[in-house]
Amino acid sequence: MLPLRVAMLNTLVAQIASVLRSRRGRRNIRVLLRFFIVLAVMISVYTVTFHLLMLREGQNHTWITGLYWTLTVMSTLGFGDITFHTDAGRLFSIVVLLSGMTFLLVLLPITFIEFFYEPWMHAQAAARAPVRLPGTTRGHVLLTHHDTVTSALIRRLEPYQHPYVLLVPEVEEALQLHDLGLNVVVGNLDDPETWGRVRVEAAVLVVSTSSDVTNTNVAFTVRGLVKDLPIITSATDEASVDLLKLAGSNFVLRLEEMIGGSFARRTVGGDAMAHLIGRFDDLLIAEATARRTPLVGKTLLENRLRENVGATVVGVWERGRFEPARPETLIRDNTVLVLAGSREQLYRYDELFCIYNVSAAPVVILGGGRVGRATARALARQEMDYRIVEVLPELIQDPERDVLGNAADLAVLEKAGIREAPAVIITPHDDDLNVYLTIYCRQLRPDIQILCRATHERNVATLHRAGADSVLSYASMGASTVMNLLRRGKTLMVAEGLDLFEVRVPAELAGLAITESGIRERTGCSVVAIRTDRGMEVGPDPSATLVAEADMVLVGTLEAQERFLEHFRRNQTADA
Repeated sequence: MLPLRVAMLNTLVAQIASVLRSRRGRRNIRVLLRFFIVLAVMISVYTVTFHLLMLREGQNHTWITGLYWTLTVMSTLGFGDITFHTDAGRLFSIVVLLSGMTFLLVLLPITFIEFFYEPWMHAQAAARAPVRLPGTTRGHVLLTHHDTVTSALIRRLEPYQHPYVLLVPEVEEALQLHDLGLNVVVGNLDDPETWGRVRVEAAVLVVSTSSDVTNTNVAFTVRGLVKDLPIITSATDEASVDLLKLAGSNFVLRLEEMIGGSFARRTVGGDAMAHLIGRFDDLLIAEATARRTPLVGKTLLENRLRENVGATVVGVWERGRFEPARPETLIRDNTVLVLAGSREQLYRYDELFCIYNVSAAPVVILGGGRVGRATARALARQEMDYRIVEVLPELIQDPERDVLGNAADLAVLEKAGIREAPAVIITPHDDDLNVYLTIYCRQLRPDIQILCRATHERNVATLHRAGADSVLSYASMGASTVMNLLRRGKTLMVAEGLDLFEVRVPAELAGLAITESGIRERTGCSVVAIRTDRGMEVGPDPSATLVAEADMVLVGTLEAQERFLEHFRRNQTADA
């Protein structure tokens, strides 16, 4: 029991010391001391006055009795064992009683709570949120704002065992995030001492996704401390990009432009050609619709795409559901192929299928906000026509291509060309509205391609069920871009919730054929390519042997990626 009491006493002393160290804490203690001094003077004056009045009435009491009477009356206990017999004495008793009620029953609790108890509880809560990192911390990622992007990024960092720290200026927010299981440190973002306490010199990356002003301040402060540390910031305003780079940011995320460009790349535009969606070093990843092509109704084995064009089908999309490619995979009219290959191989694919599914009708974009406009600019760069449906008159910019009206109004959609459009892109920031518009457009045009924006990752599956062919979100776009930069090009987001990622062949799989490894059965990932000293082999034969010291390029959902990393990390730990 004695050690426990000593520990509790030490904790109490440390918390009181924490209160006294702060400027506000010292001010509160001074106010509290002044209050008690005024109260002590009042009690002393009342005690002396009690003696004087009692002597006038012919009563003689000790000073202890006078103090006793004063405290019992001021605290409203009033035992009644000592009383005055004159009106002057009774009037004095009333004054003592009223002042005691005011000071002891009203002011004292309020003053004590406001200037001591509340700061003490605040210090006690703040003790749960650390203000510095241990001196051994290295290789960590520093985050400065908790939002949908950083939440998605944290989820991607954890499977690779990348340590991270979320720097939060306010103690209350830090405690809330700490209770959610996040690694937080309290500190002001513009204070160089804060960055020193989180060991910025030993970090591998700083990511700031707050406002443009805050991000500029963060980049400038960090760059003043560390010259070669990579800094990634987000920017809402295009004018902020150059300023952020001048402040020290290495890479500026323009999420609206990125998601708009991705929408444009994934828009089939009425043709069956392969549309590039990303690259993995020399390996290009593209999507192509199979609608109204000779591929429909046949399996991948029967289509013999690899033999005819050289490109490899790594998987297919079926209305938002990704399926790894198998020889028996049947191509349907709404199937979207995910292709991997060189530029020449994708050109050969386009030569075979460019004559199919051609349409000159404009793409319909619902929403003329930042994402909608970014999508329109990206489509224009690809020489694709478009129409924007916008409900707010002040957002109408081009009367020839902008249609004023509610996107839920059939007449407005028909005016925009929904009946002939090859694709509709839904860009509002309200996920509930996007679900509604997705269902509505799917009912109007069962054959149209629907691309949709999601604000929160949790709504991605709902939008797919509503009928969206492809869904993109700020969270996944930003988090995947950061991961790709952090891992130096070893991660590529193919689509929402689906990544290509490169890893070293685990020791337990070395010498086994791909079919013997059980990667797909155990984790849900599929081998897309194998990189050796001789180069990258795309779409390796299932009987190919996995060589030690080689790298595998895998495709899988985020859950499958986590299962792969956890499974083989656990086995390597057990072997060790």
